[in-house]
Amino acid sequence: MINVSFEFFPPGDAAMEATLWRSVERLRPLAPKFVSVTYGADGSTRVRTHEVVSRIQSQTSLTGAPHLTCVGASRGEVLDIARKYWQQGIRHIVALRGDPPQGAVRYEPHPDGFAYAADLVAGLRGVADFEISVAAYPETHPAAPSPQFDLDNLKRKLDAGASRAITQFFFDTDAFLRFRDQCAAVGIRAPIVPGILPITRFERVRRIAERCRTRIPQWLADRFAGLEDDPETRRLIAASVAIEQVKTLERHGVCDFHFYTLNRAELTYAICHTLGLRPDAQALAVRLAQAAGDVQ
Repeated sequence: MINVSFEFFPPGDAAMEATLWRSVERLRPLAPKFVSVTYGADGSTRVRTHEVVSRIQSQTSLTGAPHLTCVGASRGEVLDIARKYWQQGIRHIVALRGDPPQGAVRYEPHPDGFAYAADLVAGLRGVADFEISVAAYPETHPAAPSPQFDLDNLKRKLDAGASRAITQFFFDTDAFLRFRDQCAAVGIRAPIVPGILPITRFERVRRIAERCRTRIPQWLADRFAGLEDDPETRRLIAASVAIEQVKTLERHGVCDFHFYTLNRAELTYAICHTLGLRPDAQALAVRLAQAAGDVQ
């Protein structure tokens, strides 16, 4: 059975907020396993993240999963946030190291904080029985000194108590499949969920990819070449690329997908449709019951 989850980010203004909630409502009938809400590169959206995930949890049938990072807060502050989430009925957290504040040359742990995501996972396990997702990098984290170091770090996060790993987005499907094999070879048994980024604007995605060192294959750049002033064709190409990607992964046994929606529903909804997900009332009830059982 195919399972999906969606990522949203806290809106910065009223127009973006309206877009976010339209997208949540559009994707809600697909009964995702959970929906995550990002935290901001340096923890700067902490309050807005809390507001969004609280509204999702209290006003929809969805399972909210806030991102929580090590950046800019002491251990006590981070664990207090986790306790408040638990009291609100939030049972799923995406635990991340987090990126350095804007302008910083490199990541520096808070002097009284959790140094890395594995430490954060262990701390959360001491608070309550959260379901915890962590990040994985098929093409290696930009700050990792080597792929093996990055793989060992992922294993530490999972051994500390994480439930699954969600990957950075990628466009080289073979890179994900090799990474999955490497995980299995070092004894990782937790699910490795591919992160899928539908391309809404190619140049924006290219800039994001450069920052996180995700490779843009030449064939992908060629497909979008010359379409800067043709948004309709860009949408068709974007849907085709993502559908091709998820169907290839499905043929290789992947049944869980995490979509980076960028707060837009259209492409994600279309891709999920090709995976066989339908807003059928009976199927919705089954998927919601399964989701509820996962967090009880």
